[in-house]
Amino acid sequence: MSSTPATVERAFEAALYSDSDSALDTGASMLAADPASDAELARRGEEFVARAWRRGWQPADLVRFVRRELEDVHVQLVSALIVSENDEPHGPRWAAQLEDLDAQPPRTDRFSYATAALELYRLLLRLPSIEPLVVPEGTAAAPQDSRMLTRIRALLAKAEATGFPEEAEALSAKAQELMARHSIDEALLASRTHAKNAPGACRIGVEPPYETAKAVLLGAVAGANRCRAVWNDHLGFSTVVGFEPDLESVELLYTSLLVQATAAMTKAEAAQRAGGRKRTKTFRQSFLAAYAHRIGDRLASAAESQVASAEGELLPVLVARDVAVTDHMERMFPETVTTRLRGVTDAAGWQEGAAAADRAQVRGRRPIP
Repeated sequence: MSSTPATVERAFEAALYSDSDSALDTGASMLAADPASDAELARRGEEFVARAWRRGWQPADLVRFVRRELEDVHVQLVSALIVSENDEPHGPRWAAQLEDLDAQPPRTDRFSYATAALELYRLLLRLPSIEPLVVPEGTAAAPQDSRMLTRIRALLAKAEATGFPEEAEALSAKAQELMARHSIDEALLASRTHAKNAPGACRIGVEPPYETAKAVLLGAVAGANRCRAVWNDHLGFSTVVGFEPDLESVELLYTSLLVQATAAMTKAEAAQRAGGRKRTKTFRQSFLAAYAHRIGDRLASAAESQVASAEGELLPVLVARDVAVTDHMERMFPETVTTRLRGVTDAAGWQEGAAAADRAQVRGRRPIP
């Protein structure tokens, strides 16, 4: 009988349940000395990944968490395990996450490989359970949706890259127009056909530094797009609840605004330094806090104008969807707490951030005809 499973088990007993480096070296040495253990080691890794799915995690969540806690080699390892473990994607978002993975296994010596695998398995073993993201019935990636999103992404990419404010504003306005048209068309179609559409949810990474301000920005974007966002600061993501077209808009708009905010902050900080004033973390924290606050005001105003302009068939449809989103969010997160922004003490940073938000090339969805 082969001793390979026993080798892996002994390595796990030595390394996985202890946090010491010496235990890790012991387990890695066992694995490195037994080339026949590679297949069993990979199989056990797939079991850890499958267990993560049962705990509510998705591919992008797992990769993001591993990148946050470990190194690039561990990201490569977990990506390869995810691809080899997955037989059937659980909905279009899951499939898209699989397509984004770089599943090339790392090239290294046997001891280093075994060490990285055990470090990764230590992390996966301790993964907490999180709220599962149930795919609403009837959710599908329609061809026309893909073409629409491709156009929106292209417009926002050009808006971020151009050095001409007028061009950026025109591009962003067009992207917002397409987002609004897509969302409203979907809502009316579902109402008229009595489709069994229901809210869903997605997770968006909120990366350090200044993650509190970024979470506030994401919450403002979500609210303007008839979604709700709940931030998990310990795991580094926000869960956004809403109908599928609106979730897509939130992802795209948040990413674009974050790019614009980062570019504006870098430019403002350089100007401060050129004027002989050294700025530190407090400047950047205050800048992003003011940016998120002011953008939130702008988007809230735009959202209010939409509701005020809604008439006839559309208004009750939107109200019903708002209620459905709130109910779904409260079922997923029956207990939430409010987080305060801290470290906002730099007046110049706040002023520069607020001004950058006013210049940000984004408009609320145009009034509903």
